[in-house]
Amino acid sequence: MHVHDQQAHELMELVFAFTQERMEMDPPPLDLSVPLEQLQAQAGQTITPEGLGGTEAMRLFEEVLGPACLSIDHPRYLSFIPAAPTEAATLFDLVVSATSIYGGSWLEGSGAVYVENQTLRWLADLAGLPKGAGGTFVSGGSIANLSALAVARTVWRDADRAREERRPIVLLSEAAHSSNASALELLDLRSRPIGVDDADRMTAETVRAAVDDLPPAEREAVCAVVATAGLTNAGTIDDLVAAGDAAAELGAWFHVDGAYGAAALCSSTRRDRFGGIDRADSLTVDPHKWLFAPYDCAAILYRDPQLAKRTFTQHSGYLDVLTEAADWSPSDYAPHLTRRARGLPTWFSLAVHGTDAYRDAIDTTIATAEAAAALIRTLDHLELVVEPELSVIVFRRAGWAPEDYAAWSRGLLFDQVGFVVPTTWRGETVLRICITNPRTTLDDVRACLPG
Repeated sequence: MHVHDQQAHELMELVFAFTQERMEMDPPPLDLSVPLEQLQAQAGQTITPEGLGGTEAMRLFEEVLGPACLSIDHPRYLSFIPAAPTEAATLFDLVVSATSIYGGSWLEGSGAVYVENQTLRWLADLAGLPKGAGGTFVSGGSIANLSALAVARTVWRDADRAREERRPIVLLSEAAHSSNASALELLDLRSRPIGVDDADRMTAETVRAAVDDLPPAEREAVCAVVATAGLTNAGTIDDLVAAGDAAAELGAWFHVDGAYGAAALCSSTRRDRFGGIDRADSLTVDPHKWLFAPYDCAAILYRDPQLAKRTFTQHSGYLDVLTEAADWSPSDYAPHLTRRARGLPTWFSLAVHGTDAYRDAIDTTIATAEAAAALIRTLDHLELVVEPELSVIVFRRAGWAPEDYAAWSRGLLFDQVGFVVPTTWRGETVLRICITNPRTTLDDVRACLPG
């Protein structure tokens, strides 16, 4: 397939014009998801033998398809874990695609891997991991957590060849992110729960109780202890010291899932909440959550990357040129071979703005969350469910049933005021907002609170 130079030029103009217009919107449109039937009526069949042409395809996206997708970077997108990529990161994402960089090996992408590794080193330094720590960027926290637990299983089995056919055990919080349970299922690992307190944190007491409850045969079978540095639902942080102590006592791998919360290691006001994270054997951090990167970008860091390399390196004749070299190839540190250099937008933004700006931006989001929590405390019809620790706020509205929350949430989005969806807390339907966008103000939050 060959695109005529003139047509390619026109396509670039269309894409750049759209990108510039979108980035200059302040704020961007929140937009709405729409029913399948509406998209079928408005967009119809978009893949045709003749092709639509660049102008029509771009018009279709700009007028029909794009507005049917919510803008995650809108300052009133407060559900799930929002994203707020910097302009520098967003623009450099275009460069990564335009330059057709392959990010799987040093041989083919040494320049990209070099600065990706500097970015990973910055993250490792924030966590206090040793000089030799390293890893790679993967698509998201789910693959990062899967990677960490796959290495934990390998290390456990390599310690005793008699374990090769056995199913090891992972100690896991009752409140851990669902991706961890999914990883256990995919890896055929057993789990044993660790209880939590009234803010969903693993504590020294609950960790101790879980370890003491293990029968002798199961103590030896524990391959990993998983703790969370910033729960998705509550935003709270497990007792990382206690979890690390348990892993050391059991001779197990210590994994910290900091996909959302570990970004607050940048903060001048929250860094002290992460005591014990420096003991992690592996750490997940997602720059596309709270470190201002576009999708998709998650880091998996290992204290000893050689253990990951032993787990993931693929062997084949045509790969000998890579696997027999001493170079650092990102494909060796997660279950991927072909790989986009997805860490480059994060690197570019850090290089442009500097790490102090990241500290200030995260401090801003935390300050907004603190102000929002203070506002909720003043309102008689609203009540905090959990005292916020990072930038997640969970609260209830007096007198509401689940259908009231759902109807209010739909109306808020339909009216293009904001996007806040209910969550469940101890079986009760409540509301939850998460602030990761420095452009989100207290007035934005106020507009998204129920009356």
